Amino acid sequence: MFATLTEGACAVLGTADARAKAALSRQVAQAWRTGALPDIGGAVPPDRPARPERPELLAPGRMPKRRSAGSDTTRVALLHALAHIELNAVDLAWDLIARFAPTTHLPRAFFDDWVTVGDEEGLHFLLVADRLGDFGAHYGDLPAHDGLWEAAEETAHDLLARLAIVPLVLEARGLDVTPGMIRRFDGAGDTASADILRIILRDEIGHVAVGKRWFDWLCDRTRNDSLHMWRNLVKRHFRGALKPPFNLEAREKAGFPPDFADGLCTASVAGS
Repeated sequence: MFATLTEGACAVLGTADARAKAALSRQVAQAWRTGALPDIGGAVPPDRPARPERPELLAPGRMPKRRSAGSDTTRVALLHALAHIELNAVDLAWDLIARFAPTTHLPRAFFDDWVTVGDEEGLHFLLVADRLGDFGAHYGDLPAHDGLWEAAEETAHDLLARLAIVPLVLEARGLDVTPGMIRRFDGAGDTASADILRIILRDEIGHVAVGKRWFDWLCDRTRNDSLHMWRNLVKRHFRGALKPPFNLEAREKAGFPPDFADGLCTASVAGS
C-alpha cells in the first residue's frame, strides 16, 4: 500500500474525493496498527489538501445561520456543516502527522494517538455523509467555509501552536456546542442524527485529551508552563473569540479545564 506512515498521510491529503479521503484515512490507520507501515518516514505534505470541486467555500461571515433542526431542510444544513468539519478534521490529523514527523524527539505514541484521531474523523465523516444520504442530500450540496484550514496554515510552522489552536480551541469548541445540537435533533424526533452526534462527542473528548496530553508533554520538555504558553499562542494565532458557556463535564473528561481560557473570553482575540 505505502512504505511509511507519512506516505500514507500524504496520500490521504492528496485524495480529492471526500468519501475516498475518509475511507483511505481509515485504511492507513489500520495499516499502521497492524504493522504494515513499520516506519514513520519523512514524506512532505502539500500546502493544501486536495478537495472536491464542491462545496463552494465562502468566508465564515457569509455563511447562513443554522439554529433549528425542526425541518428536513435545516437538518440537512446542520449535517452538511458537520460533514465539512469532519472532512477538515481528517486532513488536519494527517497533516499534523506528516508535517511534524521530522521533529525527531516525538515518540511513537504521539503518532499512535494521532493515527487514531485520523481514523475516527474518517468514521465521523462517513457516518454524517450516510445520514445526509438518508435525506437525499450529499456533501457538497451547500456552501461551506475554509476557516478550519486557515488555522492549519497559521500554525504550519510550529507544533505547539498547532496543538494549541486545533485540538485545544477548535475541537474543544465542538465539546461545547455538540450537546445543544444533540438536543435539537432529539427534540425534532431525529434520533438517528442525534446518535451520530453522540458518537462524535464521545470521540472528540478523546481528541481534545490527546491534544492536551501532547501539548503538556512538549511544554514539559521545553520547560514552559503549559497554561501560560497556551494563552500566549491563542493570542498570537487565533482570530476570533473564545465563547462561553463551556461544556464543563466534557472538558474535565478531556483533562482541559475551562479556566485555561480565563482572560480570553470577554472579547475577541486577534493574531498579532
